[in-house]
Amino acid sequence: MQITYEDIFIHGQVVAENNLYKHYHFPEMLSRYDSNFIEYKRFPSLDQFKEAESYLREYHLKNGQMHVKFKFPENEEIPVDLVDYLNLREYDIGFLELYSILPNQFPYVSDDPDIEIQVVSEKNLEVFLDLQYQQDIVFGSNFAEQKVDLNKRIFKAPNFMQLLAFYKGIPAGAVEIIISENTAEIDNLGVDEDFQKKGIGSRLQKFVMDTFHDKTIILVADGQDTPKEMYKRQNYQYHSYQYYCQKVEDE
Repeated sequence: MQITYEDIFIHGQVVAENNLYKHYHFPEMLSRYDSNFIEYKRFPSLDQFKEAESYLREYHLKNGQMHVKFKFPENEEIPVDLVDYLNLREYDIGFLELYSILPNQFPYVSDDPDIEIQVVSEKNLEVFLDLQYQQDIVFGSNFAEQKVDLNKRIFKAPNFMQLLAFYKGIPAGAVEIIISENTAEIDNLGVDEDFQKKGIGSRLQKFVMDTFHDKTIILVADGQDTPKEMYKRQNYQYHSYQYYCQKVEDE
């Protein structure tokens, strides 16, 4: 199965599109950079980028958004003149990596009586929301509060599943799964800092593998962060990369 970034779910709607890019906007969570951005279909010239940059900045400022973000074509390096401009304008430049795995290729994970994985339901929703809030508060209270509302909407969505991990009865980790016909996408996999390196992340993934054994499991990892090394050790297959840039404007 050919996996591309087209298979990755985006919280946001396309509000403008031309032959050069798509503009995604998510009014329900304006502070979420990954939901409010421009994605290029092909690389722009420097003048075309500057024009789109002005357009997106003006659009965001009207909505009280202080950031601009751009994603570039899959598996293509950013042209040198554009890199020079982005550095001059003090953009953060990074890249994402796309991975997939068939559930039967995931390494064996033994049971651990100290770790319990639960599907989020009405009974444990507040516990899940509180754990997520504590993880999101580092990005600011506004972001964390908007994320609570997003998680409540996700809870009601038929194509999502949320999982909660407990370590000796204490909420310790969570993940959400985005379900489509052929794939199940792992998103927002996180383990509380106090409970890391206890196998919680692996058991959350194993639950996904067992639940969606007939689908291809996909995820996007930060190309500059350490979790991608874990995915490689767990037999995930690397597919492609995608560069992005973002900048928070001075108020």
